Amino acid sequence: MQTILSPEFQNTSFGREAEAILRQCVHCGFCNAACPTYQLLGDELDGPRGRIYLIKQVLEGVPPTRQTQLHLDRCLTCRGCETTCPSGVRYGRLLDIGRQVVEQRVPRPVSEQRLRDWLRRGLASSLFGPALRLGQSARGLLPTTLRQQVPARQPAGQWPRQTHARKVLLLAGCVQRAMAPNINTATARVLDAAGIQTVLARGQGCCGALKHHLADAKGGLAQMRANIDAWWPHIESGRAEAIIINASGCGAMVKEYGHLLRDEPRYADRAARVSELARDVAELLPDIAAALSGRLRQHSGILAWHAPCTLQHALGLGGAVEAGLRALGLPLRPAAQDAHLCCGSAGTYSVLQANLSRRLRDHKLAHLQGERTADRPAVILSANIGCIAHLQAVAQAPVRHWIEMLDELMMQK
Repeated sequence: MQTILSPEFQNTSFGREAEAILRQCVHCGFCNAACPTYQLLGDELDGPRGRIYLIKQVLEGVPPTRQTQLHLDRCLTCRGCETTCPSGVRYGRLLDIGRQVVEQRVPRPVSEQRLRDWLRRGLASSLFGPALRLGQSARGLLPTTLRQQVPARQPAGQWPRQTHARKVLLLAGCVQRAMAPNINTATARVLDAAGIQTVLARGQGCCGALKHHLADAKGGLAQMRANIDAWWPHIESGRAEAIIINASGCGAMVKEYGHLLRDEPRYADRAARVSELARDVAELLPDIAAALSGRLRQHSGILAWHAPCTLQHALGLGGAVEAGLRALGLPLRPAAQDAHLCCGSAGTYSVLQANLSRRLRDHKLAHLQGERTADRPAVILSANIGCIAHLQAVAQAPVRHWIEMLDELMMQK
């Protein structure tokens, strides 16, 4: 796609990057077939190809409008289009650039700006956990719509105490640590059974995705630097062989650290090394399966599987969890249709685009839960806290992280 950048974007790092991405696009439209919002709305501007055109216009000097902003806001950043694209267009990165530029040029209504500011600051804040616990204590008194947004309180369980020669760092996270603390401890227990010690580095926090995808590049980069600083002593000393992430959305973000910090002399090399070491916990499933073979109580019910977009499209790990659990005698049943489409969670999307998000969730659950009672799953498994919380709000079966299921079966043997 021929592009002539406006002078203000020429000779800038993000301008050159955007131009290179735009030139890869051949207008084929295959991406629209994989786009959830295009499937729902049928509007060219609510599909990847249309949004690419909008971003191109802005970078060429056409003033963006509120309508431009709306079409970019409606994108889930699921990156299903990237998996489909025959030209390898890095649409997700282009969208981040476009959103940053439009955010600086198009004012938002005060109420909308306040909500986005609260999401940027509140979800990753140390106050989020106490606020959530307060809501959980009054959960039974809340209206249905609000109660759906407040998950039931979950015990974290015990952290293993054994030491092992093999050690990995674990991203503790922010929202997940408060909403579903058992995911981290279950991860540590399963890895412990596989002879791998899990280490939580002091000083780490949010991966930066919340702020980054809400067009707060400065805030997101600050959180990324803080994590690198927390992890670096362990990496530099050789005490950790990998950085394990058990929320695929966070994993996709950490994989981008090297690229996003490439122009910062102090952090460029360290960020690149962090991205190299970042692993979704699914990538350790071969080691886990070898260690736990024959040691699990088998599960008699149907285990439905929802593969998060970030696992499938951003990390390229579609099929990894299914293969690993199958090796342990736990076959997963994928959604009957449209397993590649987003569930509508997408970070803060379920708050900012609630109607579209609910429609996508209903569509996903219809294909996960089945029409007949006999087909209903005993548990729905996933790999990302956003998807888990979003689906659990209205699902007829418990929704859990797959590592929790392994932990439960291992502990009850």
